[in-house]
Amino acid sequence: MFTPQPIGFVSSPFKDTKSIPKGIGAQHPEEGELRILPEFEAGLTDIEGYSHLIVLWAFDRSDGFDLMVTPPTDSRAHGLFTTRSPRRPNPIALTVVELLGRDGGSLRVRGIDMLDGTPILDIKPYLSNVPAEKLRRGWLGEAEARKG
Repeated sequence: MFTPQPIGFVSSPFKDTKSIPKGIGAQHPEEGELRILPEFEAGLTDIEGYSHLIVLWAFDRSDGFDLMVTPPTDSRAHGLFTTRSPRRPNPIALTVVELLGRDGGSLRVRGIDMLDGTPILDIKPYLSNVPAEKLRRGWLGEAEARKG
């Protein structure tokens, strides 16, 4: 096992979880910053060439978990690992954001769904080789169709 250490922190317009859009059709047009600690800034070299980034971060204000959860997108309970619930055995999250620009160790991004001050664990360039027509949305697609 390892003990993750933050490489930086999120600057976000969201101060509490209630203000983050959730549910079917939720959009995340908000902009924010990924502020990388100075000792990790060299790791951002050449990042400007990517349009989107995968951000791994910690649900640092969440504790405990349930294996069956009812997400805001459906009235039915689903297995925890088929949802994006913040209450998890390992409170790790993933968000894909659009990179808008870089200023030193600060990355300006769109698509923020994290709380202000959230610890960033890692950043990776978004690269997908899965064609859109091959992707399936599981129970979420079914819930979206029901709410139509």
